[in-house]
Amino acid sequence: MNDIFTIATAETGLTEAEIRAALLKSLEGRSLKKVLILPPDFTRFHSNAGFITNVYYHALKDAGVQVDLMPALGTHDPVSREQAAAMFGDIPYEEFIAHDWRNDVVKLGEIPREYLEEVTEGLWHEPLSVEVNRRVMDESYDLIISPGQVVPHEVIGMSNHAKNLFVGVGGSDMINKSHMVGAVYGMERMMGKDHTPVRKLFDYGMEHFLNKRPIMFVLTVTTAPGGKIRTHGLFIGEGRNCLTEAVKLSQQKNIDFVEHGIKKCVVYLDPGEFKSTWLGNKAVYRTRMAMADGGELIILAPGVTKFGEDEQVDRLIRKYGYRGRLNTLEALNNPANTDLKANMGAAAHMVHGSSDGRFSITYAVKNITQEEIAGVGYNAASYDEMAARYDPKKLAYGYNTMPDGEEIYFVPNPALGLWINREKFAEG
Repeated sequence: MNDIFTIATAETGLTEAEIRAALLKSLEGRSLKKVLILPPDFTRFHSNAGFITNVYYHALKDAGVQVDLMPALGTHDPVSREQAAAMFGDIPYEEFIAHDWRNDVVKLGEIPREYLEEVTEGLWHEPLSVEVNRRVMDESYDLIISPGQVVPHEVIGMSNHAKNLFVGVGGSDMINKSHMVGAVYGMERMMGKDHTPVRKLFDYGMEHFLNKRPIMFVLTVTTAPGGKIRTHGLFIGEGRNCLTEAVKLSQQKNIDFVEHGIKKCVVYLDPGEFKSTWLGNKAVYRTRMAMADGGELIILAPGVTKFGEDEQVDRLIRKYGYRGRLNTLEALNNPANTDLKANMGAAAHMVHGSSDGRFSITYAVKNITQEEIAGVGYNAASYDEMAARYDPKKLAYGYNTMPDGEEIYFVPNPALGLWINREKFAEG
C-alpha cells in the first residue's frame, strides 16, 4: 500500500470524520479474512488509538473479517473492563487478549553483540534476543495493525512503531536489555530524537526478523489540552517512513522549551492513568531536562498505590530503590544480586527514576504510605496537604505565581510531552 499521511490544518486537530476516512482508505483493495490489532493499553489513552481501534474493529467485522485484539501491554497490568470501555468504546471486553511477556513469546533470533557495541559507542557488550508474541508470527493473519502515538520517550527517544511490537508484545530479554541499553547510553542524549541506539535495535529487528510480516503502522501525533485529545497528524504505512514523518511533527507539537531551568515544578498524575511509580515517573523523565540544579520536583500522585506494575518488579524497586545511576549499576554488577540481573528493565527504570542528586523529588500520595515512598529514596508528602497549596484544578499549564509570590511550573500530564531548558539545550 502507499503511505497515507493526514495532517491537521487547524490547531484543534483532525476531525473524527477525517480520521475515519484515512483508516477506511488504508483497508481499500485488501482481501482480508483474519486481522490482528495491537493497540496500546490504557497508559496511552491520549494517543487516540482507542477510537482508531474501534473504527477498524467495526469496519472489519462488518466486512465479515475475524478480528483479534491484543493490547501491547509490555510489562503493564492487563487492561481492565472499565479501562477498555473508556478507551475502546463498545468493543466487547471479551474480545481483548492479554499479552503474557514472560510465557507467550517466540524467539526470532538475536541482534549480535558487535552491532550493539557499534550503536552504543562501546557501552554494551551482550547480544539481545528478539522475541515477540507468537500471534505476530501466525501466518493465518492477513494483516497486523499496530496503532499508537509517537511522542518523546525516555527509553527510545521517540515512542512507537517497532517498539509497539518488540516491547509492547515482546519478551523479557528485549524488554529488559533495550531499557538497560537506554539507561547506560543516557536518556538525556536520546529523548526527543530519532535514530537513537535503542531505536536502531528495533529497526534492526524489523529489517531482519519481521520484514515478511504484513504489519501496518497507524501512528498519531496528539496533544490533550484540558484532557481533550487533539490529533494533529495520522501517519499510516507499512515501512519506516510513517515513523520518520510522525517524529518530525511530534518534535514540533510535544517538546516544550523553557527559557531557564525550573526551580520548582509541580506535576499532576491523573489517578485514572497513573497507579504506580513505574508509570508515574514520567513526571521525572519528561521534566528532568528542564529542571534547574538544586530544584524541586513535586509529583501530585493521588492514584499511586504501588511501585511496579508487576509484583516481581514491585519487590525489586522496594528492595533497591531509586538511588541513582551509579548505585543501581553497582547493585546490578554485584554477582549476589541475581534477581536484579534477571530484570534489567527494572534496573533501568530505577536509573531513569532518579535525579542523581541534581534536584529533589517529592511524591505527594494518599493511597500508599509516606514511609513506603521514603523507603525507595524519594521525599514523601501528604497529597491532601500539597494539593491544598498546589491545587491542580486551579493551576494553569506552565508558569504560575502563587499568592505568596512563589513561582512554580505546572505540568498537568507528563505523558504528553518533553520539557527542555533552552539554555542547556543550546549548550549541548
